[in-house]
Amino acid sequence: MSVYFIGAGPGDPELITVKGQRLIRQAPVILYAGSLVPEAILAERQPDAEVHNTAEMHLDEIIQRIEAAHAEGKDVARVHSGDPGLYGAIGEQIRRLEALGIPYEVIPGVTATAASAAVLGKELTLPGYSQTVILTRYAGKTPMPEGEDLPSLAAHRATLAIHLGITRIHKIVDDLIPHYGEDCPVAVCYRTGWPDAAQISGTLKDIVAKVRAAGLSRTALILVGDVMGRDDFDTSFLYDKDQPHIYRPRHGKKGRNAQTEKDSSDATE
Repeated sequence: MSVYFIGAGPGDPELITVKGQRLIRQAPVILYAGSLVPEAILAERQPDAEVHNTAEMHLDEIIQRIEAAHAEGKDVARVHSGDPGLYGAIGEQIRRLEALGIPYEVIPGVTATAASAAVLGKELTLPGYSQTVILTRYAGKTPMPEGEDLPSLAAHRATLAIHLGITRIHKIVDDLIPHYGEDCPVAVCYRTGWPDAAQISGTLKDIVAKVRAAGLSRTALILVGDVMGRDDFDTSFLYDKDQPHIYRPRHGKKGRNAQTEKDSSDATE
């Protein structure tokens, strides 16, 4: 028996790994975050599978149900939205399972950040503008550790993916403008992957008014950085014809010499 923490992706039932989908199909017991995971994810479950919506359960109840499945020798598919390793609250569950000696495995999923960038048609790491993506959240009921407040992170001027902050977007903008400037591009992605998904693009100067006009108040990701609106970035080394490449020998070199040249360069992905 094992518990499988499965990342179901951001909402689109097709954005789940083959392994995650297989485990859901096979699981005799399924616990899923019903407020964030569409029921379509469970469409191919076994007809007699025992299904629990954990949006209606507290931690003790979740662990008790897993304990019962363990005693019966039944695998459990514990289905989370996005990737369970990011704001999935699996750490507290895993801590309890380890204390009980119940085996588990984590199956990664597509993050809201990756899915939103795909919908927008954006690369979050453009040469010359940003080679770093910071995934964070705005302080709410869960306080931020020292040094992880938004102004400190903004000082890096990296691409920011801000979760759980849409209701405080005015405060977020105030924290970011001193570091990014009013003209910095912003995209707000609402319920990416769901049928009612929406995207709002703007700048730090006008994004608050746009979000309020759209009436967004929950379940939205905020993407900030020059990469969201630039088209004058440098060409990468990866496809530069003048850079050595293991599959594209420079200046006619072939075989071992080309391999050595690639290994000694930084023109790798």
